[in-house]
Amino acid sequence: MKFETLAIPDIKLLFPKKFRDNRRFFSETYNQTAYASAGITSTFVQDNYSLSNPVGVLRGLHYQCAPFAQGKLVYVSHGRIFDVAVDLRAGSSTFGKWVSAELSADEWNQIFIPKGFAHGFMTLTPDAEVHYKVSAPYAPDSECSIMWNDPDLGIGWPLTRDAVNLSPKDAQAMSFADYCRSPAF
Repeated sequence: MKFETLAIPDIKLLFPKKFRDNRRFFSETYNQTAYASAGITSTFVQDNYSLSNPVGVLRGLHYQCAPFAQGKLVYVSHGRIFDVAVDLRAGSSTFGKWVSAELSADEWNQIFIPKGFAHGFMTLTPDAEVHYKVSAPYAPDSECSIMWNDPDLGIGWPLTRDAVNLSPKDAQAMSFADYCRSPAF
């Protein structure tokens, strides 16, 4: 397994090995010992799966407040996504900064996002299948969202506003300035 640290050092990009033969391939998508060697020590308690169609589906920027804050390990089994993590940890040297990575079934890469970050992704292909492990169960009362296109964050999404498909809940997310008035982390 290959690990790469992104511009925000707590975010890791991972590349699990694929063992190929005439039947296609086998891959270990998670190994606690291997991940711990890269500093990923989260205990995952729930696996989630989303199927998004068409291109331009945007989910996020989501986070859960304590005690249900979630670390996430995300990968794509079909298609491609543009994945984003925003540092929401007040006092962090990277507070309000974001990193992104393109995740795809072809690259077979993963991203680890620890607690204290908002997370979102945009589909770049139809029928994108996204899997993610989380370190705390879903808790609707502690879930929040920040606007995907907040000008204070300036995220460089690859598709224009008119190509984005949002849920009603994500369309009414708070601004980053509102988050800063009472940060959760």
